[in-house]
Amino acid sequence: MARAFSYLLITFSFFTVVSLAQSSPSASLLLPPPHAGSLPAMLLPLFLSPPNASRTSSGPRRLLQRSNARMGLYDDLLLRGYYTTRLWIGTPPQRFALIVDTGSTVTYVPCSSCQQCGTHQDPKFQPELSSTYQPVKCNLDCNCDNEKVQCVYERQYAEMSSSSGVLGEDVVSFGSLSNLEPQRAVFGCENEETGDLFSQRADGIMGLGRGDLSLVDQLVDKGVVSDSFSLCYGGMDVGGGAMVLGGISPPTDMVFTDSDPVRSPYYNIDLKNIHVAGKPLLLNPRVFDGKHGTVLDSGTTYAYLPEEVFLAFKDAIMKELHSLQKIRGPDPNYNDICFSGAGSDVLELSKTFPAVDMVFSNGQKLSLSPENYLFRHSKEHGAYCLGVFQNGKDPTTLLGGIVVRNTLVTYDREHSKIGFWKTNCSELWERLHKSGAPPPMPSAPNGKNSTAEIPPTLAPTKAPHYVLPGELQIGEITFDIIFNVSYSDLEHHITELAKFIADDLEVNPSQVHLLNFTPNGNDSLIRWAIFPADSSNYISNATAMNMIARFAEHQVELPGTFGSYKLVRWSIEPLAKRTWWQQNYPIVLIAIIGTLLIGLSASGMWFIYRNRQQKLTAYKPVNAAVPEQELQPI
Repeated sequence: MARAFSYLLITFSFFTVVSLAQSSPSASLLLPPPHAGSLPAMLLPLFLSPPNASRTSSGPRRLLQRSNARMGLYDDLLLRGYYTTRLWIGTPPQRFALIVDTGSTVTYVPCSSCQQCGTHQDPKFQPELSSTYQPVKCNLDCNCDNEKVQCVYERQYAEMSSSSGVLGEDVVSFGSLSNLEPQRAVFGCENEETGDLFSQRADGIMGLGRGDLSLVDQLVDKGVVSDSFSLCYGGMDVGGGAMVLGGISPPTDMVFTDSDPVRSPYYNIDLKNIHVAGKPLLLNPRVFDGKHGTVLDSGTTYAYLPEEVFLAFKDAIMKELHSLQKIRGPDPNYNDICFSGAGSDVLELSKTFPAVDMVFSNGQKLSLSPENYLFRHSKEHGAYCLGVFQNGKDPTTLLGGIVVRNTLVTYDREHSKIGFWKTNCSELWERLHKSGAPPPMPSAPNGKNSTAEIPPTLAPTKAPHYVLPGELQIGEITFDIIFNVSYSDLEHHITELAKFIADDLEVNPSQVHLLNFTPNGNDSLIRWAIFPADSSNYISNATAMNMIARFAEHQVELPGTFGSYKLVRWSIEPLAKRTWWQQNYPIVLIAIIGTLLIGLSASGMWFIYRNRQQKLTAYKPVNAAVPEQELQPI
């Protein structure tokens, strides 16, 4: 299921959320289909239960030992329209890739009994293989199936997508990042999917909204985490990121704004103005308080502003871009505002595009980099387009995931506030020291940072096995991968396979090298190496982590003819420190050749000069014999 890419009029509809404690109406924020040529899009917005349905009124929380679950994020906001995380359900654990959805109050995955579920990233959940699974039996607080045996759920969306199934309870594990013990939780076991839910690559949804079935709420009610969670989305060039279920110690320079749960059914922030290049937009602050106010929805792709705000923002941006040329957008069906001539280096964009500040009612400011309001033009190199659009005639201000790229966003529901901290989300585990981030992986004895694939455990405590220690300049990444295709069947398709891998990792095929290819029973074991591009001396940490994560988490998409694969081992070679001779031998060779050429030229010129001098001063002795001259006829 892809998130919303388009920027047309936002509509609102209401549907019923079935819970164990009660059934209450809730709002759903929906966007129309995406740009032509992109994946189908569906927006699952942020959702808050009405104040009178809040869990806090049901009694005090149990004060147990609290921890948190640290989980990696994968995929890319603009390419797929969503971010996913990994969740393991059952005993033994069955793994699922779930869309991180702050607008859903139910976590659900396809069930083995589902006859109308699409083909997704992982196999369907098989309750019969889990020794800890229990169905949620029909009771007065839930909707029941026709036989009045089991609780059921149903989610419907305006663009005709839907998910329905039964409710079950099982052990949920949070992966190798988490120091939170596995917990029993209620989730949906899908029996039917339609629309985008059917066609998406991700397996299902992880619900982070407020409600009795929300995974966050269930963990909070157990007293194992505080009433808070955090998301950190990757930047323009690097996808992925991090998520924390439970509280963290906020950095001292984190910027906070109030988030009043009574104000609207969505996570809102108290925005009062926007500054462009240090200059405030000439707007009445109340313009940001229309209808649902200013809604922060990390599941929406772009940002959508009321008409008055959008026009002022667009004009202020364009006044600062004197050196760039305005061009047409990548999709002729939309009037995107795009500019060429800015270059391809994201770090250099701030020299061309102005800084933007969001000013909150408490006087604090959140500074936005160009990557927080731009997206790359897909058809012209070095061109960018505004990722901020007019929200039709809707007075709601909707801030999507693009606004919080490379920003740690903490949803502190316990204290009704939201915090923002600018950081490199792909390296969050190394930078967020105050939250007790896991230590880096130790180096292997051979000097390489190497590890076999780590299976999910019931008490994971380690850092992700593809987090690299420190900032390295990497000269080579090696992967040992098993394909469940026989050696003889795969032998003649190695070159084709290398090209598919290069395309999926977005590297040049010349960077992918085959090191070893051997049979492994009925499978094939292949060792690949990826080297830096010709235009670069090394591979960055973030790029290497992204490549390793894609293999480790089965994100590399290959045609079915290559079967399935498993990452057995990976290793990295830091860029070797070159000797003085290795660093300077081209210059030395050029100097030697130049000296030889100059010497040979000088020698040649001296030889020619000597010959000429000899001819000019040549003489004949008096008694020298002189040949007779032939007389010409008269």
